Amino acid sequence: MLISDGARNPPAGSLSTLDLSRDSLPELRAGALGVRIAENKAEREAAQALRYRVFFEEMGAHPSAAALKSRRDVDDFDDIADHLLVIDHDISSGAEGVVGTYRLLRSDAAAKIGRFYTSGEYDISVLTDFPGRLLEVGRSCVDQRYRGRAAMQLLWRGIASYIFLHRIDVLFGCASLPGTDPSTKAQELTYLYHNHLAPPALRIRALPERYVSMQLTDPHSLDHRKCLARLPPLIKGYLRLGGFVGDGAVVDAQFNTTDIAVLVKSELLADKYYRHYERRLRDALE
Repeated sequence: MLISDGARNPPAGSLSTLDLSRDSLPELRAGALGVRIAENKAEREAAQALRYRVFFEEMGAHPSAAALKSRRDVDDFDDIADHLLVIDHDISSGAEGVVGTYRLLRSDAAAKIGRFYTSGEYDISVLTDFPGRLLEVGRSCVDQRYRGRAAMQLLWRGIASYIFLHRIDVLFGCASLPGTDPSTKAQELTYLYHNHLAPPALRIRALPERYVSMQLTDPHSLDHRKCLARLPPLIKGYLRLGGFVGDGAVVDAQFNTTDIAVLVKSELLADKYYRHYERRLRDALE
């Protein structure tokens, strides 16, 4: 298992010692906003519609004929994944209130179709060959009107409690930089490779036919502060949690992005994020 001895034997009274017997997460609230798992088809479709608006209408991704007709971003993984939702209860407590989403795919769910989404871009065998429980995260987006601190914090709180509930060992997935010309992100990619590359036991690598080197400029010439500032907020969030990146970038022409692989060991997320919300999460889970 990819967990430390401290995670196996947490101190008494910590969140990981709770008896998490329920099958789903309680909703976590911050004012009018709440975060929880989608409970029905209408809420899943609301998440897909939000993804379409953000990815295709706003960020310039290229929809298939089916996506263009349905105005939803849908793929083979949606039916087997859990969909984490941010809901604005001032609008609605159901599908109409969905303003943020994150797709969560556990190992046992991915086994139903024999693959993870990330495996279309990266060789993830160093993870899938390991006995620990995996959680793939992806398709993250927030409605433009809600792109402040509150919605993203709620999504992280939801992911953190989901990790405890399902006893996840490693969180991973693809994260995106805008545009399909990696040379325009040479400094950011070089910075990530030389400062946040995953250790060999976790170092997934872009598939040979899709591999783009991240070493695109002289690492000694980089202004680390500027490189970090130019990274998308989601990638900076992973790094703040002690996350790593895989070896190699991948150009995703359909989504108009340059992708990198990100990984976070669950005890890092617990140590650096859960601590802040421990009392509130304890109350919610009891």
